[in-house]
Amino acid sequence: MNKKIINKKTMNKKIMRRDKFYIVVLACALMVLFILFAITVFLLGSAIPALHASQSDLLGISWYKSSDAQNIFSFCLPLVFSTILSSLIALVIAVPISIGMALFITFYAPRKLAQIASWIIDILASIPSIVYGLWGIFVFCPFLVWFLPNIMPNPPRVLFTLGTVLAIMIIPIITSLIRDIYSGTPRLDIEAAYGLGATKWEMIKLSVLPYGAQGAISASMLGLGRALGETMAVLIILSPGRSFSLNIFQPSLHQTIAGNIAAQFPEANSLGVSLLTVTGLVLFIITFLVNWAARKVNYNEG
Repeated sequence: MNKKIINKKTMNKKIMRRDKFYIVVLACALMVLFILFAITVFLLGSAIPALHASQSDLLGISWYKSSDAQNIFSFCLPLVFSTILSSLIALVIAVPISIGMALFITFYAPRKLAQIASWIIDILASIPSIVYGLWGIFVFCPFLVWFLPNIMPNPPRVLFTLGTVLAIMIIPIITSLIRDIYSGTPRLDIEAAYGLGATKWEMIKLSVLPYGAQGAISASMLGLGRALGETMAVLIILSPGRSFSLNIFQPSLHQTIAGNIAAQFPEANSLGVSLLTVTGLVLFIITFLVNWAARKVNYNEG
């Protein structure tokens, strides 16, 4: 009888511990949702004055007046265009390089070299964006003028330069994630490919790349998210402008949402801050849609 009572008490304690742990993890999950909700409410609340303002009120903002925008929609569109274009340039450059680096570290490099390369990539991923921006303006820009003298203006503060620097910034993040995914390829799949007489490249093509496809997409979208919201590198490197031009080698044609917010915020009045918040809300929606699209692709492929 005593043993039954002791066992029942022990079981009750375990249930209570499990319930407490459940409450803790549930609180953590709800906290994330609360933060997302709070950010959304803040952006919507702060954007309302600008959304309700008349065109004459908005023309009182100097940088809005100089943009020749007819309304908030036409003011935001060039910023959205430049933001997406610069991020796509970065992604086109970064993804193939990241996949190649991840494959080399995982399947080709000697163990010591792979450890050193992984360590360097992790360090590069932690470097602040302002450092990349300073490196871009003082080192990379002069290099581009020397390397592409017939294409690049001097100084080359153009969208191509920004996109390339953004690619260099997101390569470590994407590489690190893809490397971890590729290293988790089931050993049985690798050995089965070798057993069929496949070369290392054929094994990678048949086993590794299909296995890591969804993870590579997720890693790329995470890198894209950083590129979309980058601020300091944009401020330092890009010569701002407002257009829908696809000429990425011409200065003073493009400006990103984050760069515009950082550039105009110090001199903005209350209505100007509200207008900048509208552009921040647009960037928030773009980021949300990018993550939703990535999950949709992963779900469909799964």
